Amino acid sequence: MQSLEHLRVVDLSQVMAGPFCTMLLADHGADVVKVEPVDVGDSTRHALGTVQSWGESAAFLAVNRNKRGLALDLKSEEGRDVLLRLAADADVLVESYRPGTAARLGVGYDDLAKINPRLVYASISGFGATGPYADRGGYDIITQGMSGIMSVTGATDGPPAKAGVPLTDVGAGMLCAFGVLAALAARERTGRGQQVDTSLFEAGLAYGGWEATELWADGTTPGPLGSAHRMSAPYQAIRAADGHFTLGAFTDRLWTLAATALGHPEWLEDSRFATGRDRLQHRPALIELIELETIAQPCSHWLDLLHAAGVPAGPVNTYADALSDEQTMAREMVVEAQHPDAGTVRMLGIPVKLSDTPGVIRRPPPRLGEHTDEILGVFGYEERAIEGLRARHVVAGGRPTL
Repeated sequence: MQSLEHLRVVDLSQVMAGPFCTMLLADHGADVVKVEPVDVGDSTRHALGTVQSWGESAAFLAVNRNKRGLALDLKSEEGRDVLLRLAADADVLVESYRPGTAARLGVGYDDLAKINPRLVYASISGFGATGPYADRGGYDIITQGMSGIMSVTGATDGPPAKAGVPLTDVGAGMLCAFGVLAALAARERTGRGQQVDTSLFEAGLAYGGWEATELWADGTTPGPLGSAHRMSAPYQAIRAADGHFTLGAFTDRLWTLAATALGHPEWLEDSRFATGRDRLQHRPALIELIELETIAQPCSHWLDLLHAAGVPAGPVNTYADALSDEQTMAREMVVEAQHPDAGTVRMLGIPVKLSDTPGVIRRPPPRLGEHTDEILGVFGYEERAIEGLRARHVVAGGRPTL
């Protein structure tokens, strides 16, 4: 048993935020039908990263596992009719068009709620369905900049920098998945679905809790701090003889343990470092003292001492390091799946572990239209009718893969 195996989800989204949302649902059992344009499909199949030996970008694999694939021309009347049949039987629909586009195609929330009042209709866009920027396109780089993330990322004397990972894309996907589950919980009581509306911009803003607090508390505009924390110290990357390690000794107890482990209990008597506020105020002097000591030995030396003392610390890993770490493996965060074209592929594991109804990787990301015949057959389309739709280029894809 999986926790969401009773749910049917129609996924009209592309690229990352929406597909990440629906993959989270699919990992926990939801039957997700990914609807893609005929011919090219989701733009990430070909537009992102290096094209692999099987003719597609590996980027598509990252966020589309556990889904069935349907290639459909939504701009045609017949294609729209197919989508309406799917929506009439669905619990959830997720789309990532610019606001108003789905309605112009005849598959907006008002259109579908008429035929399925229980439908939870989730929309992810750059800036949300309302407000002066609603019509703008928004990508991760744009919304990281506009939400303030880039203004606090990077070195203190460097140019604006984006976070190295697509924070607003992934964040919007997680917020949308939360919104879907909240709306489904409400439906248990009301019997009605509703519209879920979130955006990359709001995801970026949501990450800025500490920064907003600092601004509103004393009027200080937050700026970049490198790896440091704006509310505590020492809490940052520290230099060692062979690189950097991270240190998180932000409470008085942890600071006491860290100073002792680093061999300098006299730091505990220094009035500049007596309290958390003092350490934050004198952070440059504090880090200078720490690094005068740590630069003499490699990271492993200091990590062994700090871990033995119970102080949170860790290496600054590359992705090659992180993805081969023993903790990564113990938590099953690197898994393998069989893909009909790519063979054995590696992908990230399921990050939320449920004790009784765990997530499962049941199938690889679909080839374009791989399950078109299978899905249409469930909705009463006979083989001859499906062949007619294929001949008129309303649908595309292979034969049934039951």
